[in-house]
Amino acid sequence: MSAFAEEDVVKRWERFVSGSGAIKVQLEIGKRGGSAWVGMQSLDSEQASLRQQVVEEDTEEWQRSLNFSGLERVGGVDLSFIKGDDVNACAQLVVLSYPDLEVLYEDSQMVTLTAPYIAGFLAFRETPCLLDALQRLEKSQPALLPQVVLVDGNGLFHYREFGLACHLGVLSGLPCVGVAKNLLQVQGVAKDNEHQSQIAALQKGGDSFPLTAASGKVLGKALRSSDSSSKPVYVSVGHKISLDTAVRLTHSCCRYRVPEPIRQADIRSREYLRIHFPTADT
Repeated sequence: MSAFAEEDVVKRWERFVSGSGAIKVQLEIGKRGGSAWVGMQSLDSEQASLRQQVVEEDTEEWQRSLNFSGLERVGGVDLSFIKGDDVNACAQLVVLSYPDLEVLYEDSQMVTLTAPYIAGFLAFRETPCLLDALQRLEKSQPALLPQVVLVDGNGLFHYREFGLACHLGVLSGLPCVGVAKNLLQVQGVAKDNEHQSQIAALQKGGDSFPLTAASGKVLGKALRSSDSSSKPVYVSVGHKISLDTAVRLTHSCCRYRVPEPIRQADIRSREYLRIHFPTADT
């Protein structure tokens, strides 16, 4: 990282912290080995505290039904950026009917992400705008509030077992599922020959295998989400749902490889940018 980039990260964290009312953190800023650094002890502590609130089991009646009887609304969230701009983004929320997977509600909002991206702390950067979208819906049309939210990102399958889906779940109080398109190589899980062999062994939509950490803990599952796509998605618990239920739900929401709530959020956020920023490469 260049000296300019390091200084920029420090300044952006300073601005983020000084203007944040929701996340109380303190940063230690100085020089280490000739480079600027930002001490993240407070964020570690905040993340660890929130991690203790994650519920890794089914809490809703519909989750205990084989066909999810009683589930009527499934949410999906995503952020889309203009190419070359990592600050301004379209935060997207959609709510789909279940099991028909028709769009009932959508909210597209341009947001400015004041916190810089630092690996392991993505949720501090992205959760506030997604939480705002859910709160707008709860205030304007509470009957359409989703009963579960599928998040484009990881949940427990994370460096510190607290990814975006966990963060959003704990702060919103809603059941959340993390669905990542790419493998996060973390805690001993690697995209190696063994992993590729396990993917090849997935014969049909709904087949899965566990993502097991070096400690032996299962952090998530790789799911072949449809018969037509051999490339899996990576499912993990966010909040208020068990892993097996999260995998079943994700599969039931898939018309294609990516579950429909997330796919529709992605489509609509990109379309919003295309319409409002026609000269930008999204």
